[in-house]
Amino acid sequence: MSLRYPDDMLPSDTSIEQRRIEKSVLEKYTEYAEKHSSLNDLKLERDVHAAYLARGLNYLSRWMVALDASKPWLTYWILHSLDLLEVEISQEVIERGISSIVSWQISSGGFGGGPDQLAHLAPTYAAVNSLAILGTKEAMNVIDRKTLYAFLLRMKQPDGSFTMHEGGEIDIRGLYCALSVAAMTNLLTPELTANCVDFIKRSQTYEGGIGPYPGKEAHNGYTFCGIAAMQILGAVDKLDMEALLAWCAGRQMNLEGGFQGRTNKLVDGCYSFWGAGDFPILSAALEAKGKVAEGGLDYLFDREALQRYILICCQDDRGGLADKPGVGPDYYHTCYCLSGLSTAQHHIYYDKAAAAKVAEAGVDVSSGGISSLMWVATSDCAVLGDPDNLVAPTHPIHNITLAKARAMIHHFYAPQLQPIQTLLPCEPEIPLVDE
Repeated sequence: MSLRYPDDMLPSDTSIEQRRIEKSVLEKYTEYAEKHSSLNDLKLERDVHAAYLARGLNYLSRWMVALDASKPWLTYWILHSLDLLEVEISQEVIERGISSIVSWQISSGGFGGGPDQLAHLAPTYAAVNSLAILGTKEAMNVIDRKTLYAFLLRMKQPDGSFTMHEGGEIDIRGLYCALSVAAMTNLLTPELTANCVDFIKRSQTYEGGIGPYPGKEAHNGYTFCGIAAMQILGAVDKLDMEALLAWCAGRQMNLEGGFQGRTNKLVDGCYSFWGAGDFPILSAALEAKGKVAEGGLDYLFDREALQRYILICCQDDRGGLADKPGVGPDYYHTCYCLSGLSTAQHHIYYDKAAAAKVAEAGVDVSSGGISSLMWVATSDCAVLGDPDNLVAPTHPIHNITLAKARAMIHHFYAPQLQPIQTLLPCEPEIPLVDE
């Protein structure tokens, strides 16, 4: 059986490019095989990538001016990548980060892409995640929860969707960003979540994946946003699970090992997370219904093949990770390649036993931020190549490390968590001290 992508022999720009990409990937794999006797020699060039990321915190090249409205995203991509690589974030970086993010917060609520820019749900998500990664009480207290909630409500639409900004576009990214931020900062309310489940359900397509809004093509990025939002809402099982599983599994490429974003499209390193990140959530939903045993969906996701693609085809000798062979690295792809690597390495599951004990104590864990505390990484890791390739486990809902997600949730949910502290699966691993 050929591992090449099925071709209907009707040439198109995409099918021609698919052949070219397959050739470049095969060249990479052949080059590796000629130099090494096994995959055990595969190495994540941790120090080179860390240096590349550290440079980005101090200096960006001139072409990056095109991302002037994406300062929170650049901050998040770089900080999360460093955190996954387990590089200690210095006090100087923490202070600079807090100072910058404060200047992006809008007085009427939310965060803009830079100082005095329009409040927008995407950079709001990136800014909140960045503050969580910085990890101190001072960082977390930057968030003005009162105005943030007002901003989220202004973006909320009657049908359960969210506009990205005042008068902006509607798609499932906005819904996910809003609910992820609200779950992390203890702002989820029935008013905020009304009709969200229905909007996501209507956005699932005939293929099984989820599009940006009802009637549009299924896409792996939107599918992750929809599934993660459904997990926050405690409603993943409201989707057509059989079709969804088939679509998500079908996005991993046979030859390349990485994931594509849509049917009949090319492999892309960023979908290492947007694609693989679906499976921990889907596994938890099916486990909750007793349909599979814990970890029972591993066979739908080839962890080794994804790691092989990331480590052989996406690493750049100068540092950073890229979309595919022949393409230069950037901070976006570095972040999501490493996030996908983490997802492929770690077995992360929803601790049903701990959740049941917390529920028995009278605390709702069916949805929201406390539910996010129930995710645990086991010691059973699937690391391809050098054992030092292991990166930190990332949270399957919020895509910051599990440790940083726990710390922020403990910070904002402290009164609710105090009576059930001993029932939680894990204590926060980050000491919450004022710096």
